[in-house]
Amino acid sequence: MAKSEKKTKVVIRIEDMHKWYGQFHALKAINLEVTQGERIVICGPSGSGKSTLIRCINRLEVHQRGIISINGTELSGDLKKLETIRSDVGMVFQSFNLFPHLTVLENCTLAPIWVRKLPKREAEELAVEYLTRVKIPEQALKYPGQLSGGQQQRVAIARSLCMQPKIMLFDEPTSALDPEMIKEVLDVMIELAETGMTMLVVTHEMGFASKVADRVIFMDEGQIIEQNKPETFFNNPQSDRTKLFLSQILGH
Repeated sequence: MAKSEKKTKVVIRIEDMHKWYGQFHALKAINLEVTQGERIVICGPSGSGKSTLIRCINRLEVHQRGIISINGTELSGDLKKLETIRSDVGMVFQSFNLFPHLTVLENCTLAPIWVRKLPKREAEELAVEYLTRVKIPEQALKYPGQLSGGQQQRVAIARSLCMQPKIMLFDEPTSALDPEMIKEVLDVMIELAETGMTMLVVTHEMGFASKVADRVIFMDEGQIIEQNKPETFFNNPQSDRTKLFLSQILGH
């Protein structure tokens, strides 16, 4: 019984969530439940609200109406609760956001030492473990500026994993990379998905979506227009807007 319960445990719940920037209604009546271990890809045209949605999930953006709860804790202005939620939710950005003056190893150990209060040696062992997982342990003592974009993004993934999060959010993790570097980052993400990590990924990489996602969500103009299993989503889209988007993105 415990096993089936675990499978269906809701880790992210969003109810009637709205977000405005001044007069601009960026997210409209978002309802979404994500269960533990689920891998979700969010796609849609530029300006559809995809990135805003996942940035609201760890309160990098503040929603004005509705409810977002993570592992049963509602997101609010309560800083103590927010700290707990953020240490459980890892995030990887389009721009790698590494500290340029710290080595790769120091980038990975900073938060575990300061936030999780891990002893330095333990944090370093953990960092090497995750740098090995993303296949760049030999770069540990280099600085970000000495690495390629693909390597920097893999460091960013390792850095997030060092906090041992329960949920990983990816905001267009490959869109700033040269084409030859995209695969090395997606391969690491595919391996991560296979470990059972709960993942929400904003991406235009439809091959990744069909290979990894349990569910694909299509957004347009701040709304969730359609969501389905990948094979149904790609082969039998229901909405005209989804059909148009897929014809544009798969037509390349």
